Amino acid sequence: MCRHARRGEAGREVSEAPQATQVPSARRADIGRRIGVGLMYGLWKPRVLGAWKVPATGPVILAINHSHIFDGPIVMGVAPRPTHFLIKKEAFVGPLDPFLLAVGQVKVDRSVADRTAITQALGILANGGVLGIFPEGTRGEGDFASLRGGLSYFAVRGGAPIVPVAVLGSTERRGRLIKGLPPLRSRVDVVFGDPFEAGDGSGRRTRKALDEATVRIQKQLTAHLENARRLTGR
Repeated sequence: MCRHARRGEAGREVSEAPQATQVPSARRADIGRRIGVGLMYGLWKPRVLGAWKVPATGPVILAINHSHIFDGPIVMGVAPRPTHFLIKKEAFVGPLDPFLLAVGQVKVDRSVADRTAITQALGILANGGVLGIFPEGTRGEGDFASLRGGLSYFAVRGGAPIVPVAVLGSTERRGRLIKGLPPLRSRVDVVFGDPFEAGDGSGRRTRKALDEATVRIQKQLTAHLENARRLTGR
């Protein structure tokens, strides 16, 4: 991912990883999933389509559109397998910091090429786990219009298929009790797509190969989102 010993993607400074980086365990992610199941199905009405398409074993990357802070928690609660999300370090504040770490999530410093987070993410995939990524990098329209290169790197370097995930309905209305979240007992659709490989089969990991993989990924994710909207009527 980094050609220069001290520079990462787009010339950003590379943070140093400790000698032995601890990889978040699947057991911790399973605790997070159990909590998510209770909250999501207890407070809202998720409609989940295509969850059976997620491979039952082996490394997998869930690539999720991102338009609301709610998108991560709902996927954590409805995904068929425990999921470790890459989450910006700014979210790890107050009591959320120890909680997110306790349920197997990965803290990412987006201002640098975070070596610790990269090592943890690749370790999750090497252990046959599920990595959740918001490829747009930040919340926006949630339409996969602009992707960062991290997704292609992890998919190619980690040898993991990508499963596109569309979350629809999280931004349609604001709740009365909690204005920053969808109304309680409202329906939110989560649509899982067919898994696909990001690489071209050559095994190349050059910058050009990753850029080409990003283009392929964007086409697949955009097509899935359009199909999800047709399926759900949203």
